[in-house]
Amino acid sequence: MRISTFPNPKIHLRKFRNTFPVLFLTIVHLLIPLQARAVDEAPEFGNAPVTHGVAIGAVQEGSAIFWSRSDRASFMNLRVEDTESLTVLGKSTPVAAERDFTGKIKIHGLQPDTVFNYRVWFTVETRESSAKFPPVAGQFRTGPSATSARAVTFAWSGDLAGQNVCRDAKEGYPVFNAINALSMDFFIGLGDMIYADNTCEETGKFGNPQIPGSFQPAANMEDYWAHWKYNREDPGYRQLLARVPYFVIWDDHEVVNDFGPQLDTRQEPPYIPGEHLLPLGRRAFEDYNPIAENPGAPHRLYYNVRWGRNLEVFYLDNRQYRDAKISPDNPSQPKTMLGREQMVWLQEKLRSSTALWKVIVSSVPMSIPTGWPSVDGRDGWANFDQETGFENELLDLISFMKGLPKRNFVWITTDVHFAEVFRYTPFPQEDPSFKLHEFVVGPISAGLFPSRDFDTTLNPESLFFHGPETMDSVTDWEEAKKWFNFGVISIDKAGSMTGSVQDTYGKRLFETTVSPER
Repeated sequence: MRISTFPNPKIHLRKFRNTFPVLFLTIVHLLIPLQARAVDEAPEFGNAPVTHGVAIGAVQEGSAIFWSRSDRASFMNLRVEDTESLTVLGKSTPVAAERDFTGKIKIHGLQPDTVFNYRVWFTVETRESSAKFPPVAGQFRTGPSATSARAVTFAWSGDLAGQNVCRDAKEGYPVFNAINALSMDFFIGLGDMIYADNTCEETGKFGNPQIPGSFQPAANMEDYWAHWKYNREDPGYRQLLARVPYFVIWDDHEVVNDFGPQLDTRQEPPYIPGEHLLPLGRRAFEDYNPIAENPGAPHRLYYNVRWGRNLEVFYLDNRQYRDAKISPDNPSQPKTMLGREQMVWLQEKLRSSTALWKVIVSSVPMSIPTGWPSVDGRDGWANFDQETGFENELLDLISFMKGLPKRNFVWITTDVHFAEVFRYTPFPQEDPSFKLHEFVVGPISAGLFPSRDFDTTLNPESLFFHGPETMDSVTDWEEAKKWFNFGVISIDKAGSMTGSVQDTYGKRLFETTVSPER
């Protein structure tokens, strides 16, 4: 039996408890803070509801974060045990109105690459509450250790409920059916997982009946929270979050279109002129996602996750440290999208990584021009037809990557509402053997904005494109669904990487396999 301790532990030890010396148990209890709440056997019912399911996130080889929500001040309870009941851990945390009754519990001391059962339920400590609400139960697998060479598969996409393409009255978000049919290790929500500056009407953009959202463009915490609740009410999305580890980053629509620190206010109603929206959107993002919150580095959203010998994933924050998008990107004084601290962190982590493949998660694409309206500057990395992108910082980063050993880099991105795959030879004269790939996917469910434009600075070769002829050529729901898509990457035990793009029905539209540098 394994015994694990972690900050503010609420530990329940079921098996063999009577075999431990009394002195040991006394020491364990002395280590538990006074505010700790023990979680005993998981009850058949709680007395407060789980309103929006469970999300399992930040999973690594020995830890995980569980997220859930109720509708009242209560305690969120978690019980985790391996399938042989040799490790049994329990923990609880209060939830309150100031975080919209959401809660997160981090649990440590788990065996790597092991299947665990879990139960989540809420309790209100009052004898007047006689209601019964069943817990949410499920399974998850912890990540493999850094020395494990086992195969790994993950999927990702982004852009959910944009442009009034919201939950269909019959199908919800249908692409989640195909994603849930996959056997995978984790899923990445790659930005724009809400559209806080949009609405969801009874009739959708493509003419289909929808479940309307009880919100307007978010200018206060209640509306930001309401956008998150609306998407989490989709059965397919909820099923995904409860069954596989979920990693998430944000992009602009978690706050407002094309936002950055210098561009997070709006003048027109319902916004309050001059009021900054970044803190509101960031707080809602933190409240509604199973991500770690570190008091020593408040609001830091970038992170890295090792997944066995063959994979390390680097999740970038492309929003809250960036320069104004309208500013020129001069080679002698380049703009920054990542900020100095994040760039130093990324370079140090890439330099020290021993993983065979390094996947960079960027919420904005490398070569496809973005930014609306374009006269206000480019929002992504590429300059394209202007000098307002963040191209020089990207070139510096890729030049740094070129000098590292095991130069097996893949970028995964979303944001543009169509799919495209690029192979880059960034320095064809200096080092033609150095290549990297970018997989651009999405949307999960949003408007369609196809474009064949891309910047040529990195010497790209477009391997695949998936989108309609024009943004106005699709007018009905059945036609629109075939353009929704997601990406899948699999790395086998030997280290070969296969990347694919799949549609709403799980059809594989494109696939390529790449052998790694050794």
